[in-house]
Amino acid sequence: MLIPSIDLKGGRIVQLVQGEKLAVESADFERWIARFEAYPKVQLIDLDAAKGMGDNLAIVKSICTRLPCRVGGGIRTIARAREVLDAGAHAVIVSSALFTGDRIDLPFAQALAEAVGVERVIGAVDSRGGRVVIHGWKTTLAVTAVEAVTALEPWCGEFLYTHVDTEGLMRGTDMDAILAIRRATRRRLTAAGGISTREEIDQLDAAGVDAVVGMAIYTGRLEA
Repeated sequence: MLIPSIDLKGGRIVQLVQGEKLAVESADFERWIARFEAYPKVQLIDLDAAKGMGDNLAIVKSICTRLPCRVGGGIRTIARAREVLDAGAHAVIVSSALFTGDRIDLPFAQALAEAVGVERVIGAVDSRGGRVVIHGWKTTLAVTAVEAVTALEPWCGEFLYTHVDTEGLMRGTDMDAILAIRRATRRRLTAAGGISTREEIDQLDAAGVDAVVGMAIYTGRLEA
């Protein structure tokens, strides 16, 4: 399944290369909402909230009333998760809050799952150079993505694996890395990071993995 993404920064829709360099910027929310309204899932990420630089919560809430969104970015507390879910999000994507120091924060994962329901928690495991990265990909942990997914499986109904090494580059993704995560969990898995062709999406679908696509759609490389 192809899941289109909407990333928010400074009140606009953006696409960044490697989480830093601005490649696409748009204030035309109506265009993209109309483009994605036929999809059963849309990924909505508040990049400002993820980096602790404010938020786009009002826009998130508005889009959630119109599209079937799974929302991430700045979901660090149970209260924030509930607020986003109450606004209409189908699930919350949680990343940095699942880790404390170099450790996986299993008590928080359990508390969140018990508060909002395991099926509405998507554990985001972002990886660069084989290691989990958090805080907007600024902090590298000792734990691997496979280790994180294995430990968090009881408390996450789904996982989002982003291969940061290829994110935004449109040069293809790392199938071997994604399939290693697929083998590590029985939960539903979505992959992101450089996916730019229909062939990649079909290959992932055959392996039981959904594909999040951003840059390739916004630049016209891939029709959505």
